[in-house]
Amino acid sequence: MAILNPYLSFRDNARAALDFYQSVFGGEITRSTFGEFQASEDPAEVDKIMHSQLTSSSGFTLMVADTPNSMEYNPGNNISVSLSGPAEDLEELSGYYTKLSEGGTVTMPMNTAPWGDSFGMCIDPFGVAWLVNVAGAPAA
Repeated sequence: MAILNPYLSFRDNARAALDFYQSVFGGEITRSTFGEFQASEDPAEVDKIMHSQLTSSSGFTLMVADTPNSMEYNPGNNISVSLSGPAEDLEELSGYYTKLSEGGTVTMPMNTAPWGDSFGMCIDPFGVAWLVNVAGAPAA
């Protein structure tokens, strides 16, 4: 089975970003720096993250890296990360939304959406847009 995982790029703060995501989702982090793999000749990049991964107990895998100084880095608004689940996960997903939005920007408060689900949008302190959708209670 193929797996699709978000891979987020940062300029100099991938380590801090993944530490933040660990505080939201829990889980274990693995990190590799450019220095460990002699992947950059720039001494300023020795401690930057070449690849880091968070694996949560809920089954989430989130990967991040610092973009090397030699590569173009253009943060933008062309991607959002979506978290969704069934009604019984309301507390867990709402908790993620609350933590992700702390220090960031709430662009749409968690509320009942026109399609009947609980839905909210925010931008975390690292500029990443998140959508959280919790399915409405099943019809009786």
